[in-house]
Amino acid sequence: MTQQYSLAQGREYLAIPGPSVMPDAVLQAMHRPSPNIYDGALVEMMPGLTRDLKRVARTEHHVAIYIANGHGTWEAALSNVIAPGETVLAPASGRFTHGWAEMAEGIGAKVSLLDFGMSSTWDLDRIAEALRADTTHQIKAVLAVHVDTSSSIRNDIPALRAVLDDLNHPALLMADCIASLGCDRFEMDAWGVDVMVTASQKGLMTPAGVGFVFFNDKAQAKRAEMPRVSQYWDWQPRVTPEMFYQYFNGTAPTHHLYGLRAALDLIHAEGIEAIWARHARLAKAIWTACEIWAQGDALQLNVADRAHRSHAVTALRLTDGRGTPLRRFTETQLGLTLGIGLGMEDQDGCFRLGHMGHVNAQMVMAMLGGMETAMAALSIPRGSGALEAAAAVLADQIQG
Repeated sequence: MTQQYSLAQGREYLAIPGPSVMPDAVLQAMHRPSPNIYDGALVEMMPGLTRDLKRVARTEHHVAIYIANGHGTWEAALSNVIAPGETVLAPASGRFTHGWAEMAEGIGAKVSLLDFGMSSTWDLDRIAEALRADTTHQIKAVLAVHVDTSSSIRNDIPALRAVLDDLNHPALLMADCIASLGCDRFEMDAWGVDVMVTASQKGLMTPAGVGFVFFNDKAQAKRAEMPRVSQYWDWQPRVTPEMFYQYFNGTAPTHHLYGLRAALDLIHAEGIEAIWARHARLAKAIWTACEIWAQGDALQLNVADRAHRSHAVTALRLTDGRGTPLRRFTETQLGLTLGIGLGMEDQDGCFRLGHMGHVNAQMVMAMLGGMETAMAALSIPRGSGALEAAAAVLADQIQG
């Protein structure tokens, strides 16, 4: 009998949809003693840091930084513009819209939820119908998740802005770009987004723990009308600080800031347009492989239409609950960690591929090769030629 050995030794590959792979430059920037938080380099870094964050978001307006994860930025954004008793509209195409809506209820808001399921993008006609029926403008904001990390659906933010404009509805357009910023195209000012939230651990390639709320003057005017905002969540001191500590309402997340500085340097050196193009090309190769594997009738992509798929995350399912065994095999035998299914009814069948941030062609091919190996070992039916087709997509893109 042949003795079996794990092949997982060596550097592991975390291919989950966040936290994403961190560049060596980010890790090296963080590997330093604690800095002076009252004077010197860290204090001097902040104006450039906020300026370059706004460059990534494509906005000329404001950004507030919070020591928080994405859930914290949800609450921060809501706390500055939504008073208890006010109504928000939440069009859901995945678990994370539900989470943001629950956060809104937690601060006393009323939520009008439109649930489009886990595999469909927004129905803009239904959204327009809900807004049109709101003749007294009780809806104060629309909570719009650009890319839902659970379903991998990418929604059309400019089209939603057009709906609001066509109806002359004054609700704030609030966008969750936690999974999409720095991966999928997003242009805050050009798309007419009033408030945008994101976090450090995905396209910004920095450890989890720092969140960002971007907002324009319309949102700032709503903030000025609020009866109260808690001292910690209030974005006003964070964007107009008189002293360094006010950026963070206390001690700065010192080493995260050094890592973020290095990540922003990498982003601007490559260029945001080039980053969007890289993610689109890598996603196309992944989809090509998965669509060929799906010919074996065991694998299915959660989002059928490529136009509605994120370039940062791909949600998949395997029949007969084989998603969990596949993930266990790739992690324990190959050193490749794939993302769990999230918010799906069939948790054991579903899984996700993260391809966001610091990823390149050879990493994507390694991920696909690991999946092919696992499917072969587990006797999962699949179409043939997936890796060759993915390689051809990448070769064509590089030559192009």
